[in-house]
Amino acid sequence: MIKRVFYLFATLLLLAGAPLPVSAADGFEQAIVQLTERSFRTKETAIVSIAESGDERALPLLKRLLDGDVRYLRYARTVVYAEKAEGGYRITEVLTGEELGIKDRREAKRVVINNALRSVLRRQIASLSLNSDAPALRLAAVREMSGGLDDETASALEARQQVESNATIREAIDTALALRDLESEDKALRLAAIERLHGSLEPVATLRLHDLAEGEASAEVKQAAQNALKAIAFNRDLSGFGETLFFGLSLGSVLVLAAIGLAITFGVMGVINMAHGELIMLGAYTTYVVQQLMPNHIGLSILVSIPAAFLISALAGIAIERGVIRHLYGRPLETLLATFGISLILQQTVRTIFSPLNRSVATPEFMSGALEINSALTLTYNRLYVFAFCLLVFAALLFILKKTPLGLQVRAVSQNRAMARAMGVRSEWVDALTFGLGSGVAGVAGVALSQLTNVGPNLGQAYIIDSFMVVVFGGVGNLWGTLVAGLSLGVANKVLEPWSGAVLAKILVLAFIILFIQKRPRGLFPQKGRAAEG
Repeated sequence: MIKRVFYLFATLLLLAGAPLPVSAADGFEQAIVQLTERSFRTKETAIVSIAESGDERALPLLKRLLDGDVRYLRYARTVVYAEKAEGGYRITEVLTGEELGIKDRREAKRVVINNALRSVLRRQIASLSLNSDAPALRLAAVREMSGGLDDETASALEARQQVESNATIREAIDTALALRDLESEDKALRLAAIERLHGSLEPVATLRLHDLAEGEASAEVKQAAQNALKAIAFNRDLSGFGETLFFGLSLGSVLVLAAIGLAITFGVMGVINMAHGELIMLGAYTTYVVQQLMPNHIGLSILVSIPAAFLISALAGIAIERGVIRHLYGRPLETLLATFGISLILQQTVRTIFSPLNRSVATPEFMSGALEINSALTLTYNRLYVFAFCLLVFAALLFILKKTPLGLQVRAVSQNRAMARAMGVRSEWVDALTFGLGSGVAGVAGVALSQLTNVGPNLGQAYIIDSFMVVVFGGVGNLWGTLVAGLSLGVANKVLEPWSGAVLAKILVLAFIILFIQKRPRGLFPQKGRAAEG
């Protein structure tokens, strides 16, 4: 009995002296306090503890620690985020998120880290990001870890590869693991790793294979590395061509948007409208004004700008047609000079209202960023949206001209004006509405251009000559001709630019069009009808 009491008493003493289990939250808080210590070893232990705590605040804290934004209050030993402000630092407590106001530089001491701790931080940040819901973060984490894998990080990548659904990330993980196998002493393992890197576009893989191709003792491994580099060079050239094609289609879509309204007015009325570029400019400025009126709704402002730009440019076009052009039909030289004068008036009006300085239009969030196909090929979202927008505008115009009464009358007037008037078509109103439609489309083109370049008084001048080239090359008044001509000229420009330069590329394209028109004066898709034949 006495023995049992003794054992029970001893057990109670042991339990009383044993440390209580530490919760994840308590472990996170204790590790944060350790960041204020001078010892780098203690800080390293703290960083690892923070990463392993599972706390949602861990990843932002480690990132800001790496950026040098983490400090601690000198006397309270409270760890805080610090942003530079007038008179010191704007302080926010890490644990509670409470803002503590502005503190003097001497009060908020920086948590000092060295290069060894930076390496630890990058590894822990990458490990945490590896389990992020955002694919971009996971891909960046894999690439960060590829620099130097140890057994722990390699195991983490292998575990992630088993559950990863994104093909690009799985390929990046496989590349990282293959790079690790290249360091092996086993020749068969290194050859297998080179085979896995065959054609990989990851820059770190190319560098490592270059090292093997130049300094490897084994002839078999060296030859395998050289073959892999040839495959990489081929894939890189293929991706480069894909990027050139994408930029060419992007430029072509801009040319189509700028020229398609001109194709309608030029084809129906035979009017050389030198103010067409300024109608594009009006659409771009409309986008800028709408965005200034809706500063907190950038994405919505772009959608509102499309009908607004169409209406403003269309009304301006109808006013130009009713006020000037209708008095000059049949006199192309006078029409050209009159519309050139109107373009100067519109430019000066814009300079008076908005000043001669360029204006920047913000890009909405859904158009920001890029789609990464591989390490050598990235497609920007804004240009993808402009290309899709070009196709939508083309489809809408095709529907109007093929399926609506206005389209039927436009086609009738463009093919045989005298016969259309004899059938009761009011050609003067068709001219006005057609000019308004073409001008409105020019305004919509200005909305697209505002997402690719700055908005300024000379915006339209950069596209007026190219627009006429597209219209003449494709066939006056033919929408399909405008689409094919615009896209093909855009691609031709971008294909020629790398070896001839931008200016010479334009000259070569112009020379080609001149020679082409000599053989086919009415363009790729000539207009049909008695008036066209005459």
